[in-house]
Amino acid sequence: MVEKEQVFHEPGNFAAMELAFAHKFFANKKIMQLARFIVTGFVGLLIDFLCTWLCKEQLHWNKYFSNGIGFSIAVINNYVLNRIWTFKSKDSSIAKQFAVFLLISIIGLCISTCFLYLIHQQLHVPFYISKAVVVLIVFVWNYAANSRLTFKKH
Repeated sequence: MVEKEQVFHEPGNFAAMELAFAHKFFANKKIMQLARFIVTGFVGLLIDFLCTWLCKEQLHWNKYFSNGIGFSIAVINNYVLNRIWTFKSKDSSIAKQFAVFLLISIIGLCISTCFLYLIHQQLHVPFYISKAVVVLIVFVWNYAANSRLTFKKH
């Protein structure tokens, strides 16, 4: 009988090593939570960009106002997905939890708007490239704050 340890040391048996690593990696709850947060954020990003584009390009609204609209619609979507899927929250005080999420998102919107202005207006980077950079900055803020404050385990 071949021991599990021996299988990993055999030349050319990288598939078994990769499978074992993947199983262990994705079994980690924090990593899966972060992965779900990333997917949720990506869905929110698509909603944000689509709404921003619609308001700015089709309705000809101010680009910063359009950014706020896109961001706000994405926030509502992200709260629902994060509560149900990412953090699997059972907290019964939904209004309070949403208020904390909203406050974190408003701070994120301020960060977003300030950096968008700085990168686009001051550094002259094209608007949508600036917005993509800003999304990454705000992602770090959102995950750190929401995992520690909004969806913390009691």
